[in-house]
Amino acid sequence: MSTPRAFVASVPRGFGDLLAREIWEFGGLDVRERGNTVSFTGSLEVAYRICLESRVASRVYLEVLRFKAVDDVSIYAALRSVDWVAHIDSAGTIACEWSGRHPAISNTHFGTLRLKDAICDALREKTGRRPDIATFEPSVRVHAHAVGTRVAVSLDLSGEGLHRRGWRGDTGEAPLRENIAAGILMRAGWPEIAAAGGGFIDPMCGAGTFVVEAARMAAGIAPNHRRRYFGFLAWKGHDAELWRRLVETSEARAATGLSECKARGLRLPGRDQDKRLLRDAAINASHAGVAEITAFEAGALDTAAPPTPQGLLCTNPPWGVRLGDQAAARAVHAKLGHVLRERFQGWEAAILSGDASLGLELGLRAHRVHNVLVGALECRLLRVRVGESTARDLRPRQGSQIDISLAKHPGAVMFANRIRKNLKQLSVWQRREEVGCYRLYDADMPEYAFAIDLYTAADQSERWLVVQEYQAPAQIPEETVRKRRSEALAGLVVATDINADHVHLRTRRRVKRGEQYTKRDERGEFRVVGEGGLRFRVNFEDYLDTGLFLDHRATRARLREAASGKHFLNLFAYTGTATVYAAAGGASSTTTVDLSATYLEWSRANLVLNNFASPRHRFERADVREWLAAAAQRGERFDLIFCDPPTFSNSKRMEGVFDVQHDHVGLIEDCMTVLAPDGLLVFSTNAQRFRLDEGLSARHSVRDISRETVPPDFARNTNIHRAFEIR
Repeated sequence: MSTPRAFVASVPRGFGDLLAREIWEFGGLDVRERGNTVSFTGSLEVAYRICLESRVASRVYLEVLRFKAVDDVSIYAALRSVDWVAHIDSAGTIACEWSGRHPAISNTHFGTLRLKDAICDALREKTGRRPDIATFEPSVRVHAHAVGTRVAVSLDLSGEGLHRRGWRGDTGEAPLRENIAAGILMRAGWPEIAAAGGGFIDPMCGAGTFVVEAARMAAGIAPNHRRRYFGFLAWKGHDAELWRRLVETSEARAATGLSECKARGLRLPGRDQDKRLLRDAAINASHAGVAEITAFEAGALDTAAPPTPQGLLCTNPPWGVRLGDQAAARAVHAKLGHVLRERFQGWEAAILSGDASLGLELGLRAHRVHNVLVGALECRLLRVRVGESTARDLRPRQGSQIDISLAKHPGAVMFANRIRKNLKQLSVWQRREEVGCYRLYDADMPEYAFAIDLYTAADQSERWLVVQEYQAPAQIPEETVRKRRSEALAGLVVATDINADHVHLRTRRRVKRGEQYTKRDERGEFRVVGEGGLRFRVNFEDYLDTGLFLDHRATRARLREAASGKHFLNLFAYTGTATVYAAAGGASSTTTVDLSATYLEWSRANLVLNNFASPRHRFERADVREWLAAAAQRGERFDLIFCDPPTFSNSKRMEGVFDVQHDHVGLIEDCMTVLAPDGLLVFSTNAQRFRLDEGLSARHSVRDISRETVPPDFARNTNIHRAFEIR
C-alpha cells in the first residue's frame, strides 16, 4: 500500500460537508472540513476519483511543502528546496499562483513571481533548462498559499476548475456553475428522490444546468469522465495505468446507468419561455450525453405541471439583481409560489433566491434555508415540502413575544432598515472570513437597546437569532419598552427572513457582585453551528450564554495559529472552544480545566464533534487556582496557556469570591509557574473597567492585544474584552 499523501480540495462555499462526505466515500482519511476547503490524507487514487467523480469539488491540491518563513529570502530558499525535477518536466510548461497574506510579500503578483523564479532556477540548475510559462492548460500548475508566516505549496491536480465539465456551450444569461448546481441538487435530496422513482422539473431552466446535472446524477454518470484536460496528466508523478482503470470503470457505469434510465422511460423536463436558451440547453444535454433522458420545451411558468406524483422541482428564478428588474423578479417569485401550491402538492422544491425579500414573495414556508455564494452574491437556497401546511406563516408559535403584524409600523420599518444596513455592511467581511455566527446589532439606535447575534448551522441549513434586551432605565414606562420590543422583533424577522420560532429573546442586565450565573431553563436543546471550519454545540435557551463567545473569535484564531506542536492549557475553559481551536492547530496535547462538570462535558462533546477524541486531550474538574498550585508541584509545564476568568465567581465548590480586578495578579503569577520557558500566556477578561496591574509589566513581557482581537462585528464596543500576551 502506498504512503498516504496530504491533499486539500476546494469547494463552493456552503457545500463543504457534501465534499467531505464524497472524499470519505472515495477512501480519504483524516477528512477535515474548513470553510470552503476540505483537507485529507490518502492515496493518489482518492485524488483522481475526486477529479473524476466529485460533483461539488472545485480543485484538488497535492501538498509538496509546508514551511514557515519570516522574510523574502527565506521564502525563496524554501521554495527552491523542493525536488521540482520529480514533478515537472523542464521541456513542459508551468503556471504559478500565490494567494493569502504574508508579511514579507507585498502583493500576490510578487509572491507569484518568487514562486516561479524559485521553481525555474531550481530546474535550470539541475537540468540546464527551465519550463515555459503558460496560463492556458499548463503541464503543471503550482499553488502557494500563505497564512501569516506559514506557507503551503501544492500541485493543482485539477489544472482548472472542476466545474468545467466539458459539456457547456453558450452559457446564456447569468449561468450557474455546474458544481454549485450539483451541490444544490444533492442538498435537495435529488439522488434519493431519483432512486425512489421520483420525477424532476425545472420550469425556468435557462441553458439547462439543473436539468443536465440532475440527469447525469440519475444515470450515475461521473461529472468529468469525458473531460480531456487535468493538471496531473503531464505531471511526472502521474499514474497513467491507475487513471485508465478509473476512467474505464466510470465509462462502464455511465453506460449501464443510462441504459437503465432509458429502460424505465425517464425524461427530465426543462421549460423556459426563451427559445434561444432552450436550444442551448438541448445542445448542452447532447454534449453531456443525456439528450435521451431530458426534454426541453417552451412554456410559461404558470403552465408548468408535475410529470409524476412525487418529485423535485429545482429552479433558479430571476433575482432582479441579475436582470435589473426587481418588480419583475417579485412577480415571478409570487407566480412560482402559486404554481407550487396549486399543482405540486406532495413535491419537494429547491429554489435559489438572491434576495431574502424575494423568498417572502413565494408565500411558502421553507423547512430548510441554506446560504450559497454564487459569484459575489450571497444567495439563499430555499427547500420547501409542498403541502397543505406549506403556506408561509411568519407567525411564531403560541406564547411568543413576536407579533409579525407590526412589521409595517414606522418603528418596525425603521428597525428593519437598520438591520438590512448592518447585514450589507458586514457582508463583505463575513464572506471573506467565512463567518457564520456574528453580532448583527448592538444598541445602534439607543431607543432599541438590544444586542442581536446571528448563528448559522454548521451545514448552513438553519439560522437563529439570539436577542438580548438591555434592561431599560427605571424612568422609561413599561408600555414604551414593550412597544419598542414588539416593533424591533417584527422588523428583525422580516429583515433577516429568519422564522420567528428561531428567534430567542432574553433580558440582559448587569450581574451584581457576588451573583452567580445559573441555568435559565431545562429544555436541553442543543444546535451545532460552525466557526472557522469547526463545529460547536450551542444552546439558545438553557443558559445565560449560548456556549460560544463571539467576541473571542479572533482570539481563538490566534490560539490555533500558535498551537502547532505545543502543550496547551485552557483555564476557566467554559465549553472548550479554545481547546478545539488548539487541537485544530496541531497542539501536541491539550488540558481543559473548569469547575463545572456541565461545561467540561460540553467541552468533551465539542472535541468529539470535531473528531479530536484522543487521550492527548484531558479534562480536569477543579478550582483553577488549586489546580495550578498542584500542577506546579508536579512539575507540569505548558507552552501555550489561555486564561479567560469570569469577572466574578462564587461557586459553591470554591472558597470565597473571585474578583478578576482584585485577584488577577495572583492568578497570572500562578499561570506563570506552569508556563514553559519560551511559552505564551494569553490572558483575557470581559470586565468592562479592567486595568492590568502595572507591576506585572516589570516582572514579565506584557503586550496588550485587545484592539487586535476585537472583530469587526464588535467594533461598536472596543471594550467588549481586554486581552494580553504575557511571557
